[in-house]
Amino acid sequence: MANEDSSSSRFWNYPELRAYDIPYKAPPAISNPVFRGLPLKVGSSIVASVGPIATFLYGNAGFACLRGLKEVEGIDCRFDPTVIPIKREGVSGSLEHTFEANLRVGGKEGDSAVDTRLYGVTEYHEVYKSGRLTPMDVVNKLLPLIRRDVTPRSEHATSFISTQVELVLAAAEASTQRYAAGKSLGILDGIPIGVKDEVNVKGYSRCLGTTKTFNNGDVETSWCVKKWEESGAIIVGKTNMHEIGMDTTNLNVIWGTPLNPYNKGYFTGGSSGGSGYAVGAGLVPIALGLDGGGSIRIPSSYCGIFGLKTSHNRVSAFPTTCLTGTNTVIGPMAADMASLEIAYRVMATPDPTSLFPSPKRPARSTDRPRVIGIYKQWFDRADEPVKTLCNKAISYMQNQLGYEVVDITIPLIHQGQPAHALTILSEAVNGHPDPSFLTPATRVLISVGSKCPTSDFLQAQRVRNLLMQHLASLYKRYPGLLIVTPSTPTVGWKIKSPTDLIGGCSDGDMSIRSMEYVWLANFTGCPCMQVPVGYAEAEGGGGDVPVGMMAMGEWGSEDELIEWGYDGERCLNEIGRVRPPVWVDVLGVEEMGNSKTGNGAGVGGLAAV
Repeated sequence: MANEDSSSSRFWNYPELRAYDIPYKAPPAISNPVFRGLPLKVGSSIVASVGPIATFLYGNAGFACLRGLKEVEGIDCRFDPTVIPIKREGVSGSLEHTFEANLRVGGKEGDSAVDTRLYGVTEYHEVYKSGRLTPMDVVNKLLPLIRRDVTPRSEHATSFISTQVELVLAAAEASTQRYAAGKSLGILDGIPIGVKDEVNVKGYSRCLGTTKTFNNGDVETSWCVKKWEESGAIIVGKTNMHEIGMDTTNLNVIWGTPLNPYNKGYFTGGSSGGSGYAVGAGLVPIALGLDGGGSIRIPSSYCGIFGLKTSHNRVSAFPTTCLTGTNTVIGPMAADMASLEIAYRVMATPDPTSLFPSPKRPARSTDRPRVIGIYKQWFDRADEPVKTLCNKAISYMQNQLGYEVVDITIPLIHQGQPAHALTILSEAVNGHPDPSFLTPATRVLISVGSKCPTSDFLQAQRVRNLLMQHLASLYKRYPGLLIVTPSTPTVGWKIKSPTDLIGGCSDGDMSIRSMEYVWLANFTGCPCMQVPVGYAEAEGGGGDVPVGMMAMGEWGSEDELIEWGYDGERCLNEIGRVRPPVWVDVLGVEEMGNSKTGNGAGVGGLAAV
């Protein structure tokens, strides 16, 4: 616990402030075998049954690099990255006030560059208030698109695992009656929302994207989802996910693989890929995701939407125990920043056991700290098209919005990634000691993770402590610092073979590559915001793929990240947002023959609220 400054009085469990001057060292070249098809099926059985092979793969993946790491000698282990702000400055006010103020902050009003924006809470709420559509109208259009039990089944249905039609219709009818009586619960009333299968919702079974059922629906809804429902939101279904959340593609041979809404030759990213697709394709404006190693931010980046990885333990699943481990958090994924902010402020309401303060709408200030930190050697490891788009966005923020850009360094950045990976794998092994029910690709990961010795695990927690101490020193040196990187270093993740969608694929090198930047926020418990910054040419054609950029802030700094997210949305609007070819006009504006569809007039000319 730090005593050097006021941090210890503003936070509980704040790291010691300690800067480390450790020279950058490029990571060694690692080549993991790619398994697919029959070799994957046979190989997974061999790996699971022949211990020395799993041990070899463990070492080959680079996990043994932590052994003998002199830089962490004498550093205590830190097992829990939770840091709780004791007091946050803010102002009271209704969500409606936040909503209306932030439409202007995000640059929606009068902005000719939002021609092809995705529909957010703005459009839904206004069309309900106007009476042009009701929540029942919306779900009646949406249900045939997302249900798996209809013939012919829509291509969009793969993004959902299950939909309880009676529950959806009952919620929609109740919302419709409230609007008719002039008694709406507020701006989330009637908004369709998807929930990743990993979180409990009463009436829905939970399978974690596997063949196994972990409950039959007779459970209490997780706190964060309950807060949405109490605000009138309509949970339209459980969204698809990578099996037990153990990779970043959302390739799921059991429930099907949702394809990237911008390019069907690419993955959506995972493990919250169903949520990413559902928002990116326009099915819902908000979806819940979980993020243990980029599982909100990677699909948000690949699907061209906004995603917030929250501070560790900030958002609660109380009273259920669906979350395990020290890396995974719950957060919102959304079509625009207004939708994301509102979703966050409702779902982050503290549960009765939480020590976190209630989220408050911050007092808007033009003189807030605007500092972007760049670790250049790390940043520059991204592929050129990604770097180009991210640098353009940073230049816009610097030149148009007054951000200061400073150079920073972060110690052991390439040792920290395997430290995070072996930690989350070890925690997954603890949660699934018998992996026999899992598909081959996931069994390989669990088998490899089971070979982590206690000494390596403890060494990883020393690395965690070192990183948190160094970050604390950076946040002290640069108040308001946001550490900015690409969200992923590549232009999406191309599907290498169509047979992968049937038989699965294990590509360890690409998994590691896709997590190049995201892991740090998970391992240290810091919040992190992903924003789209443009589109890049896809390998082999088929449509450009979205590229994202993210900012990581101090523990509990979601408010500052949301402000940054609005600035990122301004930048995207300047570039010009692109709807994916599969985008669905759920509000039916095009069918109504509205010539204003998709332009600054919005739904029925109601964009300027």
